[in-house]
Amino acid sequence: MPTDAPALKVEATRGYGAEIVFYDRLKDDRAAVARRLVDETGRVLVPPYDDPAIMAGQGTAALELFQDVPALDAIVTPVGGGGLMAGCSTVARSLSPGITVVGVEAETANDTYLSLKKGERVTIPPPPTIADGIRPQSPGELTFPILRENLSEVALVSDDEIIAAVRFLALRVLSGKLARGARVGVVLSGGNVDPGLLIQILQSR
Repeated sequence: MPTDAPALKVEATRGYGAEIVFYDRLKDDRAAVARRLVDETGRVLVPPYDDPAIMAGQGTAALELFQDVPALDAIVTPVGGGGLMAGCSTVARSLSPGITVVGVEAETANDTYLSLKKGERVTIPPPPTIADGIRPQSPGELTFPILRENLSEVALVSDDEIIAAVRFLALRVLSGKLARGARVGVVLSGGNVDPGLLIQILQSR
């Protein structure tokens, strides 16, 4: 885990019984650290996103969404390494071929957006953003071709817009004040937000 990972995420990971190895996201190569651990310990590497089984498993989020709401005009999903979006977009295209599939990235963590524009995977510097879970520097080798095939577009959002969305979700949507209009399915992630940060967001104006 990166040294700047949210404390809640670190505590939850330890709570599941994991041994945590920290790395500096500004200096170290996460994949290289993982490969070294595999070589030294003989452990099995489970990729966070770049694996067919991981993508399929994450795609069940969209499958459950379509089971609840079969007729959607669009599906919106965050994009980090691409595993969640690869799985969800595959399900969406299978069940509703004409659906609009929108990926969302922080504007400072726009590796997928840039990769789709260029037509090949690009690597960006470690991105500064409040959205801790979508900070990979490049889309996955396996996920990118699926994203290129399935995505209608990638929407870039600022940290201020992310903060506004979190406030809206907590203060309006979760209180039952839902907006009405097009049938848009939204996959929400980021449940490990640091409590201190969440308090700051809710107290902001």
